[in-house]
Amino acid sequence: MTLVLTENPTVKSIGASGQISLGKEFAGRQVLVDSPAKGVWIIRTAAIIPDNEAWLHEEKTLNSLKKAIAWAAKNPAKSSNPDDLPATKNSGVKRKARSA
Repeated sequence: MTLVLTENPTVKSIGASGQISLGKEFAGRQVLVDSPAKGVWIIRTAAIIPDNEAWLHEEKTLNSLKKAIAWAAKNPAKSSNPDDLPATKNSGVKRKARSA
């Protein structure tokens, strides 16, 4: 890890409760806090991905999603009537007759 220092460091005070304010532009954000040495903290903004959504970020899934989005962009939705669709033997879908 390369440590990059800014030209104008900011002095902050740690409050009695152990908190430090980073500014309103970071309000509500999640951060990773690393401590590579005693008294040294590296704070980075981060996007935390829940375990049950991690599969969405796998390469195979991302590629499939990109293809699906590209297809959807080229094939806009059209109006249709489900009753006009042919029923298939194994569809498992039972359609009710429409009442006028």
